[in-house]
Amino acid sequence: MKLSALLLAALATGVSAHYRFTSLITGSTTTSPYQYVRQNTNINSPVTDVSSLDFRCNAGALASGPSTSTATVSAGSTIGFALDASIGHPGPLYVYMAKAPNSVEASNWDGAGSVWFKVYELNPVTDGGSSITYPADGLTQFTFNLPSSLPSGQYLVRVEHIALHGASQFGGAQFYISCAQINVTNGGNGNPGPKVPIPGVYTGNEPGILLNIYWPVPTTYVAPGPSVWHG
Repeated sequence: MKLSALLLAALATGVSAHYRFTSLITGSTTTSPYQYVRQNTNINSPVTDVSSLDFRCNAGALASGPSTSTATVSAGSTIGFALDASIGHPGPLYVYMAKAPNSVEASNWDGAGSVWFKVYELNPVTDGGSSITYPADGLTQFTFNLPSSLPSGQYLVRVEHIALHGASQFGGAQFYISCAQINVTNGGNGNPGPKVPIPGVYTGNEPGILLNIYWPVPTTYVAPGPSVWHG
């Protein structure tokens, strides 16, 4: 009976609606959809190939930078993302950032190279094998604080939710991705890192990406990618 219940739960999450991170949150303001978030071209379909260039900011989003505005925010302030629907699949939530080269605007930058660092994570919670829960489940928005030591400049901010309902086979994890454009002011002298390339940060074989979350219940969850830079 326990296994049957777990299989039913897997089927239920498998038919949940997809979702998109459409709006940047600055302070207490939720901005208009795609005002500061690069719009993708695959509607609400996720990316599954971690080696694809689409894995950076989603399909078509690299080309939409020039038509997307850049929000000015202060280092140490609160930012985040709002979605067009609640997160309907189980999995972790991460935010990466990358600073554009000097004199290059975020809207004209493709984010190439080992330039991305993680600034936020919301991981599944386990209790040694009896249960696993997902704090990101059902969220329609979330916020976090930018490190106060974050250097001033133009940045891409990449949100990633990894849906794990089909992750028991290679390529089964679904990545819901968006990139926003911000200009950070009042920055500090921090040295963000470790820095990784995207694509290239994952192989798809990481224990936090290739796993069966239903049976047996994972005893731990190992977050993929680098550690969070807190400034």
